[in-house]
Amino acid sequence: MESDDIKISRKKPIFPVSSALQKYLKTYQRDSKLPITYNDLLMFTESYPIMDKHGKDSLWEAPIYAAGQLEELHNGLKIIYANLKASGNLRIVQHKYIDRIEYCTFGNTNPFRIRIVNRLNDVYDYFYVKKADASRIYGLELEEILSPNQVNYLVDRETLIEEHIAGIPGDVFSKTYLHNPEYNPTRIAKEFVKFNERCLVMLLGDMRAYNFVVQITPDFDDIQFRIRAIDFDQQFYEGNIKIYLPQFFKENFPYVKMCMDQLTDKTYLQYQQEEKSSLLHRVRSERHRLTDLRDVSNQDVLTTPENIENLKQGMKAYFNDEMYLNCKTMTDIIELNIKNIIRQVKL
Repeated sequence: MESDDIKISRKKPIFPVSSALQKYLKTYQRDSKLPITYNDLLMFTESYPIMDKHGKDSLWEAPIYAAGQLEELHNGLKIIYANLKASGNLRIVQHKYIDRIEYCTFGNTNPFRIRIVNRLNDVYDYFYVKKADASRIYGLELEEILSPNQVNYLVDRETLIEEHIAGIPGDVFSKTYLHNPEYNPTRIAKEFVKFNERCLVMLLGDMRAYNFVVQITPDFDDIQFRIRAIDFDQQFYEGNIKIYLPQFFKENFPYVKMCMDQLTDKTYLQYQQEEKSSLLHRVRSERHRLTDLRDVSNQDVLTTPENIENLKQGMKAYFNDEMYLNCKTMTDIIELNIKNIIRQVKL
């Protein structure tokens, strides 16, 4: 399943948040007036690299701010956390303090990771401050609408605030936990099949193992697993269909091999059908919001004409469906994916 011809645009442009998208965000309570912006956090004088527990560069840096500036930033970040978690109720940050501000030099949005700690019991949480990228916001919205997961984020002009998504990074899980004898491998394989299906329908790209997490939930008779995307930078930008299929990334081969070992063709198709049925239920329950999102995203330029043309051809070949050639935007392709699911599930 591994492919050598997957090339991803590491410097995908940041697409601005349009007035139509801003209106959508306000309608669905995703907008917020924030006291601190992404650019405010960029105003550090110097930084030093943060090493991981093995002594290797983590690709995160610790910014150094002036003393007076730091107090203002900390106060603003606590207000942002209250907005994100409790609709602005400042009582939840009464006993919390900002423990760390970390800056990532890798990736398109160069995020800041904020660690906030409760001084009463030392329990901590993280959240992220990023450049607002329209395609990433569309990815977050599609994840909220079409996946079984909820995402929590806020946007203020060019600043995007995201809640931390807890879980074991997919690359760590595959090396350390994948073959744990206490885990049912069929359940893990089933979840990877469903994740693979969702990514293609939503056109969420670059789901290599380090861009998703595995969540583990003990149940009364077994352990449940869920794979969740944590990076939405490559939402419907690329033209290569393989970028939207996690099965084709070499980093995901341990999961692919587990699927090959544990699933028959019949069970593979069964799990695909289960996910399509779940997608159909979500589409029906959120049809008005999905329609609003479609209307807004179809107004935005979020990729190149070449990428759209290449993906149309790839989808046509993959599904043996000439209708993909009539699509004019990436949004049209997603809409056709959903229409095809509706037809298949009704059969």
